[in-house]
Amino acid sequence: MREHYDFSKAKRNPYARQLKQQVTIRLDHDTVKYFKRLAEETGIAYQTLINLYLRECVSAGKRLSNTWTAAQVKQA
Repeated sequence: MREHYDFSKAKRNPYARQLKQQVTIRLDHDTVKYFKRLAEETGIAYQTLINLYLRECVSAGKRLSNTWTAAQVKQA
């Protein structure tokens, strides 16, 4: 391994910004607590776990059940 590397001619990855999108999302305290506890058990960051779970939902084509009422959604 070299002691010094020259990155003066390096170029940024033009696709890096397309890989992930930063969003703001409001989650219930219990939901965040669950994923943080899971993160401690697995050693994987809780935001990564949330992303993995959502990606799994997308891959499986999961859909929400439409049995919720408007009042339940407002409470959440």
